[in-house]
Amino acid sequence: MAVVKQLHEKTKDKFDKAGIDAPAFNSLCLIEKAFGVSQTDLLADGTQTVADTAEFDKLVERRLSGEPLQYILGEWEFYGYPLKIGEGVLIPRDDTEVLLRACLELLKHRRGVRVLDLCSGSGALAVAIAGETDAEVYAVEKSYKALPYLYDNIRLNNVKVKVIEGDIFECHKDFEDGFFDLILSNPPYIRSDEIKTLQKEVGFEPEMALDGGADGYDFYRAIIGKWSSKLRQNGVMAFELGEGQLETVKELMKLRGFTEIRSEQDFSGIHRAVYGTLNSN
Repeated sequence: MAVVKQLHEKTKDKFDKAGIDAPAFNSLCLIEKAFGVSQTDLLADGTQTVADTAEFDKLVERRLSGEPLQYILGEWEFYGYPLKIGEGVLIPRDDTEVLLRACLELLKHRRGVRVLDLCSGSGALAVAIAGETDAEVYAVEKSYKALPYLYDNIRLNNVKVKVIEGDIFECHKDFEDGFFDLILSNPPYIRSDEIKTLQKEVGFEPEMALDGGADGYDFYRAIIGKWSSKLRQNGVMAFELGEGQLETVKELMKLRGFTEIRSEQDFSGIHRAVYGTLNSN
């Protein structure tokens, strides 16, 4: 028999020595998954005992190998919405809430609008917008590994999102011009030569969801160039940004006829989202 509190302390120390961020939180999450002991109950008591730790030990080893906690848990929350995630889909991050909040503010007083989420992945943005507004929401995703998660998360959260299985470099041809009021995207934006230098956990995530090309701007160029005409007059396009990318993306948007371009910062002061209004098609 193992006492849960002692198991937690031992695991927390292992994670700490391995250099894993938030070792106590990681341990608590894995204990809850393996034994059903909630984090609150463990911290308040912790005297519960378990007979078999074999499954828990496997989870710990997976985390020590660098596999992201979110993949091991199989579910993660974004803006209060539970999302199924796993190998083959980008993990939803707090950074993306900056883009989401900007879009929700834009939609706050508008009714009956059409919204398009490009490079949707798990559907974090599409699901949240569909859940928070009455917008008609569309989501485009290419990856055959990510698509099952996208469909699952739409069902899990009981929202209406129309999924288009397609490549954003090509499927713009399937939509009529002036169809959308808002097009948003959290695109791949990491430079190709930086992918291998990222922390071990990120290496488990799909490269196609991270790699933005040689300079990191391939998807911004493609979306602005190919999808702007799909916005109605005075429609809005919005992006998540990587660090230091604001000025280049702003210039790309200006060249395509966007005005009133604004940005939003994350808690670290990084310009994490940009959006602008289309005044010429």
